[in-house]
Amino acid sequence: MNFFERQDAHRRQSRRLVLLFTLAVVAIVVAVDLVAVVAMGGLGKDGNPVAIFVLATVVALGVIGAATLYRVASLRGGGAAVARQMGATPVPESTSDFHLRRLRNVVEEVAIASGVPVPQIFVLEEEEAINAFAAGYAPSDASVTVTRGALDRLNRDELQGVIAHEFSHVLNGDMRLNIRLVGLLFGIMVLALIGRKILEHGRFRGKDGAPVLLMAVGVMAIGYIGLFFGRLIKAGVSRQREYLADASAVQFTRQTNGIAGALKKIGGLPAGSKLGNGDAEEVSHMLFGDGVGYSNLMATHPPLLARIKALDPGFSGQKLNALSARWQSAPPVGVDEDVAMGLDGGGAARLPRPQAQLEINPPSVVAQVGAPQADDFRRAGTLADGIPEELQEAARDHEQVVPMLFGLAVSADAEVRRKQEFELKSRLGAITAVATLGYADQLAVLHPMLRLPLAAVAFPALRRRPPAELGRFVDAIYALVHADGRVDLFEYCLGRLLHQQVQEALDPARARTGGNRKLAEDAVRDAAVALLGVLAQAGHADTAGAQRAFLAGLARVYPRHNATYAPARAPNEVLDQAWPVLDALQPVGKELLLEGLVAAISSDGQVSVSEAELLRVVCASLHLPLPPMLETAASRLS
Repeated sequence: MNFFERQDAHRRQSRRLVLLFTLAVVAIVVAVDLVAVVAMGGLGKDGNPVAIFVLATVVALGVIGAATLYRVASLRGGGAAVARQMGATPVPESTSDFHLRRLRNVVEEVAIASGVPVPQIFVLEEEEAINAFAAGYAPSDASVTVTRGALDRLNRDELQGVIAHEFSHVLNGDMRLNIRLVGLLFGIMVLALIGRKILEHGRFRGKDGAPVLLMAVGVMAIGYIGLFFGRLIKAGVSRQREYLADASAVQFTRQTNGIAGALKKIGGLPAGSKLGNGDAEEVSHMLFGDGVGYSNLMATHPPLLARIKALDPGFSGQKLNALSARWQSAPPVGVDEDVAMGLDGGGAARLPRPQAQLEINPPSVVAQVGAPQADDFRRAGTLADGIPEELQEAARDHEQVVPMLFGLAVSADAEVRRKQEFELKSRLGAITAVATLGYADQLAVLHPMLRLPLAAVAFPALRRRPPAELGRFVDAIYALVHADGRVDLFEYCLGRLLHQQVQEALDPARARTGGNRKLAEDAVRDAAVALLGVLAQAGHADTAGAQRAFLAGLARVYPRHNATYAPARAPNEVLDQAWPVLDALQPVGKELLLEGLVAAISSDGQVSVSEAELLRVVCASLHLPLPPMLETAASRLS
């Protein structure tokens, strides 16, 4: 199952979740109606049973709806809001703490290899258990949270396995479903809380007390029925996905010892994966391991031993007991294990020369979307190490991150650069403009493959800027990339990508990674043809070559459609109109579109590193995460 098939599966699962939620609400409302009729009518109270029934229905629906909307609104802040509500502490971008630095390095490497922005990183400092979770509406607002126990007990391989597991949820779209599930289930479980509060603080003396007491007991009982069904829904939604995420982590890191070792430590250490946080119930379906201790019927995760055996078939319960006995007296220390195993986290991958030609083809690129491999992970370390230290420091610095990112959108053309400098001075002042141009000079000689990773590393520091400042950043980026029609297409697309990601970070709940539009729609066809034309134009100086590239891409997407290639006079404006239409495509439509884009860019059999990076930026703008290298095994890298 590739990325696009998984996206379709999640859309179906979302619809099933809404159906299950609706059925649970109907069952709860009917039960509330029966309790109300019995309490008010069965005890000799005057009144029309139909009126009581209608009133109880309205009240129950109102309470459930209001509770759901309240909880959903409280989570509009995205992944960071979930982490903070759990009491997690953010990890500073420039932390000097070794454990936190190791965690940040691992997360950055996995993010770069996955082709997504580096998420915000949090730690549950008071939790000795080994656990983690990813939360958010989209990769641009994702957060990854790990427990202090995971930092202390896991070695680097094991920590990589856990983070790769969580990134599987990020790439597959599990996070959006998970965060919606929190809001929906709060609504159907809130009645239990209301009934309990009435019992705790209500007065039931006198002849009018009995109906109120009966109603409170009934509502609390119904609420716990809602809790029961809520847990069943969570179990049904999340259990199988954990096996898939485990398998993805193995595929990513190309070794089972990491994630299997983490699971063995959960089973062998007294703290296990169970959290002491009272809010663990709400996020139980997001966690790496069972954080609550459910029964088999309610379990949101497969049995621990079954997960281990799926990764290490020779492992047994007896071996787990032996590990537990050994660790009773000498608990493992992750950093000490790193030293003993000689883990340095480094990679020996080489970057191709900027002038190198890569061999890519549509099926191979489609297969890489949202499916990073071990080579991508290894290269990610090389990419991170290849970024000059000064630029890395700027990417993590609260003050320097803004001008550094502006520098990525500055044109090499002197005339365009003057216009961009004027825009920056008029909007943000001379200091920012001077700093931006200074970074632009450094970035001009940066390897093309290092620009996207640099932007990915910078995103957490940027996202922590005040919302008003982020709004000005978005406006300034837009002005930079539209300063002149001659802005380099990569610079334009990268600026547009930053614009999009910041907008999604400002309002995470509105972030979208797809839609329901079909390739057959006229507006979609016009946008797709326009994008193919702009890519063909960018990759070929001659009209004949551009036309061949355009027709090669068109044949993949619209084999029966006759369209004539015409160079765009204002490519940026054409793309501005195309992005929102194409981003709303169904997954199967995006899959065909990507095949067309690859066919167009590789029509002459020669794809430069810069062209491949342009393809990655275009795909990222359409929420199609691609790993750092797109070449096939036969590529020439020397």
